[in-house]
Amino acid sequence: MKTLRRSFLSLLLLIPFVLAEGKDKQPNSSKFKKDYFAFVGTYTTKTESKGIYAFRYDAVAGKVTGLRLDIETPDPSFLAIHPSGKFLYAVNESGKNSLVTAFALDAKTGNLTQLNQTSVLGEDPCYISLDQTGKYILVANYTSGNLVVFPLLPDGRIGAKTMLLQDSGKLGPNKERQEGPHAHWIETSADNRFALAADLGLDEILIFQFDPVKGTLGPHNPPAANLAPGSGPRHAILSPNGKFLFVVNELTSTATSFSYDAKTGSLKQINSLRTLPPEFSGRNDVAEVAIHPNGRFLYVSNRGMDSIALFGIDAKKGTLTQMGGVPTGGKEPRHFTFDPSGNFLFAENQLSDTIVVFHVDANTGQLTPTGDSFSVPSPVCLKFIPAE
Repeated sequence: MKTLRRSFLSLLLLIPFVLAEGKDKQPNSSKFKKDYFAFVGTYTTKTESKGIYAFRYDAVAGKVTGLRLDIETPDPSFLAIHPSGKFLYAVNESGKNSLVTAFALDAKTGNLTQLNQTSVLGEDPCYISLDQTGKYILVANYTSGNLVVFPLLPDGRIGAKTMLLQDSGKLGPNKERQEGPHAHWIETSADNRFALAADLGLDEILIFQFDPVKGTLGPHNPPAANLAPGSGPRHAILSPNGKFLFVVNELTSTATSFSYDAKTGSLKQINSLRTLPPEFSGRNDVAEVAIHPNGRFLYVSNRGMDSIALFGIDAKKGTLTQMGGVPTGGKEPRHFTFDPSGNFLFAENQLSDTIVVFHVDANTGQLTPTGDSFSVPSPVCLKFIPAE
């Protein structure tokens, strides 16, 4: 009898620890905050847009409120937010008059205030990112096919360039789209030792040594990883575990996986799959790519079919498996992103002026429309930041 009592008492003592462990495993634990601001980059030329739009977001309920025009600026097609949360940077994609602009960001109100603006030293910048230290911004200029690195001053303003590099090499076979180099994406590695860049005109992922002190791009051996001729690599993303790089190819509507050697910065192709079902035969241009925070699923947007394609990721091998897709409920989903919780996906339909919200099943990767959508003129980029 005493033994039974002791066992029952031991069980009672264990219950709080079991409950605590279960609580930590809930999807809506303290890994993300409740309140956020979101900023929407747009095209203003030949549209009703005036610049960057903003809204407040409840990440627990998945609800949007207070949508408004935050600040007027021409063609802010891609945005990047500083790790400190104090600054936002936008490329102004306006042909030969293209710029890059720095804004102060008030995390209490979501208001943006322009700090300075400078030439992007190229034509039609389509991507901007920050290095891992937050000391530099890296820009890919599409039409001129060059890459630029700018230092950031302590007050958030953009300084004079530290690097200007012209992409060069053998052009792809698509005479209309690959008549010259077309830089389309650039990011630094997690350890900040390398920079990877996608060039649509060259069918290559360019690899550079990145100097985080000088803000320069140095030669790497080998200098690039090749894709199939005519692929037109557009965007890429490193897996959360840092072992793989996934590239989406605009011209062939494919997703390609590479193994990534973090020590050497080198890439080796694993497999490549179509983002479209076999029965689809119309025009299509792949646009954005994202990985679910759990690292198990890859998502790719199709412009033409107007859908989000879903792939499973083999965590050990990096191979991709087709898992279907879902219509985005609009035209030309140029960009999409997960909310901070990973429970919702926001698809920006550029030509229908809508942002459509989907629920994400973290176990299966499948997307289900929530029924929520809202209007923003020509939305092409979306970034979240915690609200204070």
